[in-house]
Amino acid sequence: MKFRLILLAAGMFLSVGALGANPQVKMRTNLGEIVLELYPEKAPKTVANFMQYVSSGHYNGTLFHRTIQKFVIQGGGFTPDFQYKPTLAPVPNEAANGLKNERGTLSMARAYDPDSATAQFFINLDDNKFLNHHRPHPDYYGYCVFGKVVKGMDIAKKIGAPPTASGGPFAADVPVEPVVIEEMALAAEPSAEPSKAAPTKSRKKNPQSKKEKTHG
Repeated sequence: MKFRLILLAAGMFLSVGALGANPQVKMRTNLGEIVLELYPEKAPKTVANFMQYVSSGHYNGTLFHRTIQKFVIQGGGFTPDFQYKPTLAPVPNEAANGLKNERGTLSMARAYDPDSATAQFFINLDDNKFLNHHRPHPDYYGYCVFGKVVKGMDIAKKIGAPPTASGGPFAADVPVEPVVIEEMALAAEPSAEPSKAAPTKSRKKNPQSKKEKTHG
């Protein structure tokens, strides 16, 4: 089954690559739609891993279980009743690819081990410089950026805005009203003009977000 998913994801990249554009994924939530552009040239293993979960339907019906204004919205790991969804093996951390955790970028969530990311991801709501790769040490390895919101950043901000409380196994930051990813699928055609190059330059604004780990 795992081999079949890898082949399916690879086939998706070939079809999109033939068009000369980065692949895009449409994420439909109960608060609106977000379109994500992926960067396979900068983070090939991470993008392939993400697309395996997309193609298998893993993300459909999962929560944004952690939302913090001016920081991140994180999801892709739990059902609305907080059941943890099984995952594939962890993917190697490609945070040293030159991409920065800037506002609107898509990154992999993980535990303390730099190479522990599986399915969970987050969207940066601000420039979170402390999440960037600094050096090859667990405390400073950073979180891999592998895409960017190209449509629906207003929806991402909307997801991060409602009140939060405790929920399931989490002591805080869970939206009081569930935010559900209803469907995630490869976009047949680009929904917005794709970036000509992946972002590499960080804005000068200092992040106001909490300096806490974004766990997977």
